[in-house]
Amino acid sequence: MSVTVAIDCMGGDHGPSVTVPAALAFLRSHAAARIVLVGQPEVLGPALGKAATEFGERLRIHPASQVVGMDESPTIAMKNKKDSSMRVAINLVKAGEAQAAVSAGNTGALMAISRFVLKTLPGIDRPAIATVLPSKNERVYMLDLGANVDCTAEHLLQFGIMGAQLVAAVEHVERPRVGLLNIGEEEIKGNEVVREAFALLRASDLNFCGNVENIYDGSADVVVCDGFVGNVALKTTEGLVQMLTAFLRQEFSRGVFTKLMALAALPVLKSFKKRVDHRRYNGAALLGLRGVVVKSHGSADAYGFEHAIHRAAEAAANRLIERISDRMAAMAQGEAA
Repeated sequence: MSVTVAIDCMGGDHGPSVTVPAALAFLRSHAAARIVLVGQPEVLGPALGKAATEFGERLRIHPASQVVGMDESPTIAMKNKKDSSMRVAINLVKAGEAQAAVSAGNTGALMAISRFVLKTLPGIDRPAIATVLPSKNERVYMLDLGANVDCTAEHLLQFGIMGAQLVAAVEHVERPRVGLLNIGEEEIKGNEVVREAFALLRASDLNFCGNVENIYDGSADVVVCDGFVGNVALKTTEGLVQMLTAFLRQEFSRGVFTKLMALAALPVLKSFKKRVDHRRYNGAALLGLRGVVVKSHGSADAYGFEHAIHRAAEAAANRLIERISDRMAAMAQGEAA
């Protein structure tokens, strides 16, 4: 995987204490990859320690004097912090010094700065946030997850195209099934925008599998919805997993007998925990931009952040931007004909 990833090391809840170890772990498991650590050198140097010389030219520090706060206004961050670690990492992508950027920082600021610096691809009206979730068929990709609260049918079509290309690039599925999140499987269900989107998706050459009620049943590889619905679904999923995990822990700790049962069931419980571990699915792609940008969860640990780096590197190595651009150009030519 011969790609260079720029990392906003100062962003997120934990900063360099998470981003630096994650970057080192990623380099150890990807021999051809390169990492640019963006942030304050006086902080990153000590965080690297002896590892500063372990990887030679594959690892370097790029200075940035400012940090975007997690609760900072995106407008203020964009106007007043032009030397923030977040912006400098994105600038490196624009300049071609890196093929992807990863940040655990302020989502609003990351989207605003990325859109301002990189611009959107031709044919894309609005960037969208896409992430991967567990499903019966291992995983499902979903977008939008909050970037666009109000969407038109055309926006949902564009989300479907971008999501399909993301799955094709990262999961190597050339004809991923695209579903439209709705309140029923029937074509007549949903509001006017969703019904119009259904017609557009069906008329496209995407592998459209119709309306989807259950995100996790494995019937679709990509699930499309507006940002309001997507964000609510995502937060509800995270809460449900936490609740079920807590319930299992409580039930198995009620008494001596249940504790013995827990010991007997330990292999199954470990397997269950691994399958629903949100850290394995960390890393949401900001799709529709002229560069690969991946948003890590702000509270991610090093294991989770490493997965976000991996997703960014995979997307860049498999030409995600070119795939989306080519697909949108082909659609424009078809409409013109």
